[in-house]
Amino acid sequence: MIYPCFDPSTWGPSLDAAVDAVQRGAVVVLPTDTVYGVGADAFNADAVAAVLAAKGRGRQMPPPVLIPNLRTVDGLARDVPAPARALMEALWPGALTVIVHAQPSLAWDLGETHGTVALRMPDHAAALALLTRTGPLAVTSANRTGEPAATTAEGAREQLDSAVAVYLDGGPSPLGTASTIVDATDSRGLRVVRDGGVTRERLLEIAGADAFVPEAAAGEGSAG
Repeated sequence: MIYPCFDPSTWGPSLDAAVDAVQRGAVVVLPTDTVYGVGADAFNADAVAAVLAAKGRGRQMPPPVLIPNLRTVDGLARDVPAPARALMEALWPGALTVIVHAQPSLAWDLGETHGTVALRMPDHAAALALLTRTGPLAVTSANRTGEPAATTAEGAREQLDSAVAVYLDGGPSPLGTASTIVDATDSRGLRVVRDGGVTRERLLEIAGADAFVPEAAAGEGSAG
């Protein structure tokens, strides 16, 4: 079912429905600043598996985790490099996802993460309101794998249908493009692994060119 989520003064019942769905291990669709996301409780392995199944995706492509604030980072990640933290502080909430080393003690199963987690704080009032109540959600773009990412709630429903318990409709996605992804797990420096809502120029402006692995070095040993 689609629930309206436009106005903070009236979206209470819609958020209640989404929170209830998350707490019972169901899958929800939520608006973000980039594209719509499909997600579930990051600490419920069955719910995360249901998100991947809804997309038609396997464990080899684990979902990112959306968080409500910067304070959450240190509970989920370890050894965050200073340049990566600078990007988070300058660009969150916003269209930047940062891959970091996950805290080894966390009781979660996001898929084949190899000890890492991709974190983002979305710049969308409804998404942040939901995350504040649910805590971290494992969220990926609301579409079937290989199809365009949905930028409206109805577009998400057309692709995901009954695999999702609650659709929050916050109107068209403001950016309509995916987030930029920066990998901060390489000891040599940061690497941009996907271009998106934040330009490389902006990343360099904040972190400095020296914080990034040179392009040639970044590709060494890659299988493609």
